[in-house]
Amino acid sequence: MHILLVEDEPLLAESIRSGLTAEGFNVEVMTNGVDGLWAATEGTFDAVVLDIMLPQLNGYAVLEQLRAREVWTPVLMLTAKDGELDQADAFDLGADDYLTKPFSFLLLVSRLRALIRRGAPARPVVLTAGDLEVDPARRKVRRGGTEIHLTPREFAVLHYLMRRDGDAATKTEILENVWDASFEGDVNIVEVYVGYLRRKIDLPFGRQTIETVRGRGYRIAPDDGT
Repeated sequence: MHILLVEDEPLLAESIRSGLTAEGFNVEVMTNGVDGLWAATEGTFDAVVLDIMLPQLNGYAVLEQLRAREVWTPVLMLTAKDGELDQADAFDLGADDYLTKPFSFLLLVSRLRALIRRGAPARPVVLTAGDLEVDPARRKVRRGGTEIHLTPREFAVLHYLMRRDGDAATKTEILENVWDASFEGDVNIVEVYVGYLRRKIDLPFGRQTIETVRGRGYRIAPDDGT
């Protein structure tokens, strides 16, 4: 199992490298974003462990460029940051998993093995609901050919609902899958973002794509009437 580790903290990089090697992984280490991007693009790896705070090119930029170049190697991101936007930004850009420092080494190994078992995903397909199109790879949203600009958080909420293929999601489910796992704010923040989305993807076009399901939550309408 060939792993690329992109981490600029020498002690942590060596600790992860030696630990993964003891678990049977073959680990290549890069210490900055430019070298990490080059290695991930030019080499063949089963997974990439990518720090966000890197010199020369940060982890977000590395990930964005990898996906733009259609490199679909599974990426697990590491960060010492715990802000509410970090996880959503990482997943929006195409990350497959996410760990916040400090983390359990056993959890890292478990997550990596799970990613490798799943393998590299195929290029994400464009998700549609009537004339609404969501392109996860390019983070683009269009309605009837008109591009709609969403914030990273708005995109993450819409993407999650679209992936559920018409099944309703509770506010708690949306919170757990879109916000950071450590988020302790009011669950009604989900309602606020659904409102933002409706004002951008529905109201200007006379649509009702995001439905409220009484006693359950929200869903994407199977047919928006176009």
